[in-house]
Amino acid sequence: MSTLTPDQLDRLRVVLVSARNPLNIGAAARAMSNFGFSRLRVVNPYEVAFREARSAVGAGAVLENAEEFSSVAEAVADCTLVVGTTALGNRELHHPLRQLAYGARLIRQRLASSPVALLFGSEKYGLTNEDLSYCHWLMRIPTRKEHGSMNLGQAVAVALYELIREPRAATVKPEPIKPAAAGDIDRLTALLLEALQASGYTNPRTAKSTEEKVRRLVRRLNLPARDIEIWLGIFRQILWKLSGGGR
Repeated sequence: MSTLTPDQLDRLRVVLVSARNPLNIGAAARAMSNFGFSRLRVVNPYEVAFREARSAVGAGAVLENAEEFSSVAEAVADCTLVVGTTALGNRELHHPLRQLAYGARLIRQRLASSPVALLFGSEKYGLTNEDLSYCHWLMRIPTRKEHGSMNLGQAVAVALYELIREPRAATVKPEPIKPAAAGDIDRLTALLLEALQASGYTNPRTAKSTEEKVRRLVRRLNLPARDIEIWLGIFRQILWKLSGGGR
C-alpha cells in the first residue's frame, strides 16, 4: 500500500530529459502506472513515436497523457522542488547529493503541499550540467561503483518504489501461522512410517529406533495446521500406489 495520498501521487512530475529509446520511455511509464503515478513529462524525446511504445504494458494512459516540453525550465515551471538523479561517475557536482532513502523522504514531505519534479537524464549521458542547474538537489540510487549506471526504466521504477513504500512495514510481524496439533502430527507420522515400511526402507531389526527418529524428524519440520491434510493426502496416495493401486 502506498504511503502517498491520491493528491500526493498526482503532484509528482516524472520528467525524462532527452530520452533516446521509446522502449525506455514506455518502461518508465509502466513503472509509474505500477506505483500509482500518472504525470509523465518528456523533454526533447529522441523519438517522436514514444507514445506507441510496446514496453508500456498496461500504462497506455500514462503515455497518452504525457506532456512534451522543449526545455527543462518549461517542464518544471510549476514545481516548488526539482530533484535530479545521477549515477555520479567522474562528474564534479555543485549540488547537495542525497541517498535514495533520505531523498525520497524529503520528496514525500514536499508532495504533501506542492508539485515536485523528479528528473531522469538520457540513457547515454544522463542529465547535463545545464539540466542540473534547474535542480535544488540531486539523488542517487546506491549502485556499486564499478557499474553505477542503470537502465532508465529500472531507475524510474526503483526511485518510485522508494517514494511509495512504507518503511514501517519492515517492522510489522506477519500474521502468526497456527501450528499443527500433536494428534495430527502423530497421524502424519504413522502414515509416513507405513510408507517407509511398504517401500522397504525400514529394517525390522531397527524399526523401533527408526520410528523414534522419524517422529523427531517430523516434529522438527514445525508443520502448520493448514498443511497437514495435504501431507496426509500425499502419503495416502503413495501407500495406495505401493500396495498396487491403479494397476
